[in-house]
Amino acid sequence: MNHLLQLKGNFNKRKNSGKGGPVKLRNDESVNVEHLHNLKESLISVYEFWKKDTILKNPLVSVHYTRVMPKSNRLQILLSKGSKKPNSFIVGAKFSNDSTRKHIITYCVTKEIIKSTIDLIEKAIIVVNSKFGGIITADDFDNKKIDVDKNILSSSKFAQIIVDAYHIEKFNVEVDSPEIKENAIITIYETGMQSEELMHKLNINFLSLRKIDNTTMLLTPEQYNILREKAPYLIAMAVTDLSRLEMDSIIQTPLSKISIPEPNNEPIIGVIDTLFDESVYFSKWVEYTNMIDKNIPINANDYKHGTAVSSIIVDGPSFNPSLDDGCGRFRVRYFGVAVSGQFSSFTILKNIREIISKNRDIKVWNLSLGSMKEINQNFISPEAAELDKIQFEYDVIFVIAGTNRSLFEDERNDVVRIGAPADSINALVVNAVKNDNTSASYTRVGPVLSFFNKPDISYYGGDVDEEIFAYNSLGKIKVIGTSFAAPWIARKLAYLIHILGLSREVAKALIIDSATGWNSNEEASIRIGYGVVPKKIEDVVNSKDDEIKFILTSEATMYETYNFNIPVPKNKEEQPFISKATLCYFPKCSKNQGVDYTNTELDMHFGKINKSGRIVTVNNNKQDEGCYIYEKAARKNFRKWDNVKHICEFFKLRKRPKKLADTNGLWGISIKRKERLDANDGTDLKFAVIITLKEINGVNRIEDFIYQCQLRGWLVNEIDIHNQVEVYNQAETNIIFE
Repeated sequence: MNHLLQLKGNFNKRKNSGKGGPVKLRNDESVNVEHLHNLKESLISVYEFWKKDTILKNPLVSVHYTRVMPKSNRLQILLSKGSKKPNSFIVGAKFSNDSTRKHIITYCVTKEIIKSTIDLIEKAIIVVNSKFGGIITADDFDNKKIDVDKNILSSSKFAQIIVDAYHIEKFNVEVDSPEIKENAIITIYETGMQSEELMHKLNINFLSLRKIDNTTMLLTPEQYNILREKAPYLIAMAVTDLSRLEMDSIIQTPLSKISIPEPNNEPIIGVIDTLFDESVYFSKWVEYTNMIDKNIPINANDYKHGTAVSSIIVDGPSFNPSLDDGCGRFRVRYFGVAVSGQFSSFTILKNIREIISKNRDIKVWNLSLGSMKEINQNFISPEAAELDKIQFEYDVIFVIAGTNRSLFEDERNDVVRIGAPADSINALVVNAVKNDNTSASYTRVGPVLSFFNKPDISYYGGDVDEEIFAYNSLGKIKVIGTSFAAPWIARKLAYLIHILGLSREVAKALIIDSATGWNSNEEASIRIGYGVVPKKIEDVVNSKDDEIKFILTSEATMYETYNFNIPVPKNKEEQPFISKATLCYFPKCSKNQGVDYTNTELDMHFGKINKSGRIVTVNNNKQDEGCYIYEKAARKNFRKWDNVKHICEFFKLRKRPKKLADTNGLWGISIKRKERLDANDGTDLKFAVIITLKEINGVNRIEDFIYQCQLRGWLVNEIDIHNQVEVYNQAETNIIFE
C-alpha cells in the first residue's frame, strides 16, 4: 500500500474581480401588468394585517418565489431601504410543500418599507402600461428600450423592480404552526425585540432561564397555546421537548470475564449519553460525571445504553475481533445527561455547551442519543443547531448516531426520516449496515433540510441474527443499532486527530473519502451516505499501490484560494489517471435562515490545466464561468451550500488516459468562497481536500509524483502510521526528573 501524502505549499489568493451584468430579463421572460397588480394587492393585504396587529415593532413579510432562488435573483430593490439591501432583512427561509420546490423567504422590515415597496410597484405599473402596452419582455431590455420618465422612476430602478417582480409569486404572512400538547422548544423569528419583551406583550409569564438564546426557548403547553393563538406568525419552528429515546436492541449473553490493563496516556474521547455503570471491568478508563437532577428517579435500565457505547470506544476490538480497527484503546470522559425512555432536549442543550466549554482538550465527542420523532424538512432541530454552533466556535467534531426506526415497524415504509440531533450539518452522522454492507433493517433516511446529505457515512451496527458485542452491567451483550456503529467511527476520528496529528477538517474528509469508491453512484445515498468506512485504520489512511492519495489544506481568506501547481505523473505524453476529491469545512450556520442554513459556500474546482490556464474540472463544474446554472441544479449537481463535497471520475474498463494540455501536465485546484449573508462569516474558514489519483493501468507512480512535487516547491510529508504511533508514544511518555 502507498502512504498518505501531506502536501504543504503556498496557495494563491485573490478577490472577486467579476462584476454583475446589466439588470434584465432573460430570454422568453416577461412581466405583465396583471402580475404587478397581484403583487401590489398581496402586499397591501400584508400591510393591512400589520396595521391591525401591533405586537411587533417591525412586521414580518414572507415572499413566495417562483423556484429555488439563488442570492443573486432574490429581491434587490423591493423591501429595501436606501443602501440596505433586502438580504439583510432575511430572518427565515423554507420550501413550499408543492411538488415543484420553491423558496418562501421571510423578511423583517418596517411598515414604511412596505409602504414604499407598494409605491414602487404602483409606479412600475404606470410605466409598463404607458410605455410597454401592459407587458414588458426580455427583448425590451435587449433592445435598450428601458427609457423611463425620471419624474416617475429612474430607468435602473424600474428595471430592477421588473426583475424582482418576475421572480416572485406573492407576498404573505405565514401563520402555520403545529399543535403541541407537551412542553415545547420553539424558535421564533428574529424581530429585533427581546424575547422577554415579546412574551410580556403576549401576557405570557416567561422566565429567562427557560431560553437557549433570544430566539429559542422552552414553553409550557399553556404558554405555547397563547403564543400560537395571539402571534402564530412568530413561530419559525416548534418541537416537543420530551424526546423519546429510540433504544437500540440489547440482548444479554452469558457472562464472560474480560481483563484490561491500566490506562496510560491514550487519547480521550468525550461521551454524552445516559448514565454510566462504574462497576464494569473498564471503569478505570472512564472519567464519569453524573449531570442528572437528583430529583429524577433512576433505575437499572438507565445505565445500560451509555455504558455499552463506552465499552466499544474503550475496548471494542477485544470482544469484536472481526471489527478490530487497529486503533488500540481509548480513554473516555463521560457525561451522563439523560435517563432511558424520555429525556428533556432543553436540559441536554443547556448541559452540552457547558460540557464542551470546560473540556477543551477533547476534540472528538460521541453522541448516540437520538429522538424517535422525524426531523422537520424546513427547519433544523434545536439540538442540531446548538451542536453546529458549538462545532463552529470550538475546534471539536461530534460523531452522531443516525437514529433507529423500530425493529417491529413495517420495513416497507421507506420514508422514516432521521431524528434529532442527526440533522447536525457539521457533525459526522453515522448510519448502520449489515455485514454485507447493505442498510440495516432499522435504517432511517435523510436528507436534512430537504437538501443536505445525511447520513455522512455508515458502519457496522449489527442486525437481527448478526448482532455485534458490547459490555455493560449485564456483562457481555449482543447489541443492534446506530448507537453502536457511531463509536467505531469516533475511535477512527480520535486516532486520526490525536495519534496522526491531523486537523478535524482532514480527519472528517479522510473518513468520508475512505467510504467512497470508483464505481459508486454520483449522489450520496439517503440511507448509507457516501458509503461504508473500511474496518482497518490503515485502509482509511493509506491507498492502494496504483493510487496516490494526498492532503491539501488552507484557509479561505479571500474569494478564491487556488494552486495550479499539482504535477500529475505522465507516461508517453499522456496522464493515465482518473481522480476523486473530497472537500470538508465547518461553516457558521444560522437556524433562523431555515433551509438556507449554512452561511458560507466553498465551491471546489479540480482538474487539469488547459492551454488557456483554466481548470478543466473533473465534474464539469462551470459555476462562475459565465454559464448560467439554476440554483436547484447547482445544489443537486455541485452540492452548492453543502459543507461536504465529493467529486469522482468513475472507473471504466476502457478508460483512456488524458492527453496533456501542455508539456508540463499540471493540474490545479480552486476553492471559491461565497457568503449567504452580508456579514463575512467565512473569513479565514479552514478547509481540507483529500485527492486520490488512480492509475488506470495499475502502475504505481507515487515516487514519480513525490519527486515532481518536490521539484515544484511542495513540502511532501509521508504519513506512516507505525512511525506516527512511535512518535505519539514518545511524546506522551511521562519523564520523571530526579
